[in-house]
Amino acid sequence: MSGTVRTRPEGSARPLSEAYDTALLDLDGVVYAGGEAIAHAVESLGSARAGGMHLAYVTNNALRTPEAVAAHLTELGIPAEAADVITSAQAVARLIAEQVPAGSRVLVVGGEGLRVALRERGLVPVESADDDPVAVVQGYGGPELPWGRFAEASYAVARGVPWFASNTDLTIPSARGIAPGNGAAVEVVRIATGAEPQVAGKPLPPMHRETILRTGAERPLVVGDRLDTDIEGAFNGGVDSLLVLTGVTDGAQLLAAPPHHRPTYVDADLRGLLGGQPEVVATDDGQGCGGWTARAKERLELEGEGETLDGLRALCAAAWTAAGDGVCALDAGKALARLGL
Repeated sequence: MSGTVRTRPEGSARPLSEAYDTALLDLDGVVYAGGEAIAHAVESLGSARAGGMHLAYVTNNALRTPEAVAAHLTELGIPAEAADVITSAQAVARLIAEQVPAGSRVLVVGGEGLRVALRERGLVPVESADDDPVAVVQGYGGPELPWGRFAEASYAVARGVPWFASNTDLTIPSARGIAPGNGAAVEVVRIATGAEPQVAGKPLPPMHRETILRTGAERPLVVGDRLDTDIEGAFNGGVDSLLVLTGVTDGAQLLAAPPHHRPTYVDADLRGLLGGQPEVVATDDGQGCGGWTARAKERLELEGEGETLDGLRALCAAAWTAAGDGVCALDAGKALARLGL
């Protein structure tokens, strides 16, 4: 539940695809990277869907339309409809529409997904600060977004026009590595104007609200690769989460997670949806999982043999229990090295 401190990862006797009615899946770093499907994603999602789980794709990337995202997923072998895709462009368009009159002009810095979402809300996208916009909205526009677009946003924001951002992810995964995300672009306008935008995307409430409104999920499971967006968004929304290690988060970052960044479950990839999750139990001198025992002293100590992920879960349990409401400051280097992490 929202506000509850997770002192260790949870277990589930049932496969997650049966325990939850809807998977709210992030895309970049979870389903695909650089446009190519991540290993095991296609088969895992197909099996989860065949078992009755509803799959919804929830992305902070505002560049593409839901139709384009669904078509891409279908090409990868993951059949999807536009209604299965929820974007931060949709969330920020709703946020703006609640604050300005219908038919208002909105200066857009971003891609087609943002323009389509604004039109769906009865708003009129414009390109210049001289077009008398009543709001400015900024979303990821891809690597080819001209620098002059930031200047247009800055001119309008400096005049006092309300400023909105689809999301503030500083980075985005690509096939070649980690690239600057919309948050980096937002910083350009913030530096130029000193203003602060209203933000809609994960981990903030407008995105969670948009997702629940569009999916009707009753027992949702957030699935993501980022602690500061996916997992924090789940925490803020009071729902459970699965962190997959196919994107930007590594073992060391997970161990050091503060309470609002601690996932309910951890797995290597989307195959984690198809099985139960091992229980993490308190032992006489630490935390145990799958043949591993972890202790928190001056450093994290790990003993035992078994699956690497079970060892990581035991480490998280020990670290988070020791940290409580704080951030784990224990030396985890040797323990992670033991797991090859």
